[in-house]
Amino acid sequence: MASEFQRNKLQAMFDAFDADGNGYLEEGDFVALADRWARLPRVEPGSELAGRVEDVLLGWWGQLTAATGTAREGRIDLDGILSVVDRLPAMSEQVTATADTIFDAVDENGDGRISRTEHQRLVDTWHGQGVSTADVFDRLDRDGDGYLGRAEFAVLWTQFWVSDDPREPGNLLCGPLPGTAG
Repeated sequence: MASEFQRNKLQAMFDAFDADGNGYLEEGDFVALADRWARLPRVEPGSELAGRVEDVLLGWWGQLTAATGTAREGRIDLDGILSVVDRLPAMSEQVTATADTIFDAVDENGDGRISRTEHQRLVDTWHGQGVSTADVFDRLDRDGDGYLGRAEFAVLWTQFWVSDDPREPGNLLCGPLPGTAG
């Protein structure tokens, strides 16, 4: 069962995904999310990466409806999302595939690293608006090299979606946690 910390952490993402603000996630919200990601410079229309981005994001809609049994209703509330979060540790292949696709989409220059600027783009794209990240990147970049490598990013990504430990840096991957300055 998701903790209060996880609930608070994921509420901001839920709100960002809820494109029409009706308090539920619906397939159209995932289409809108995929459309936001399709505007990234490296996600060129018709490219292999554009197909992967769409497949991953819309694939999560299918995963969520199947896991929560809400396919017929066509909408999921925050509690439904949190019930799936409990299952993510057993879905490591899907979580890693999502991390790889997001990494490739955000790695604008294709150098195999995410810079501070590219990370900011990730946060802004997820939220659908500019978000002040303050010192978040410095807290994510544990080795201090100024970049997030693919393996480093995958660990942070998994922490964001699964972690119940507020001290794990991955909780900040998608921006400052609610109620914090970053």
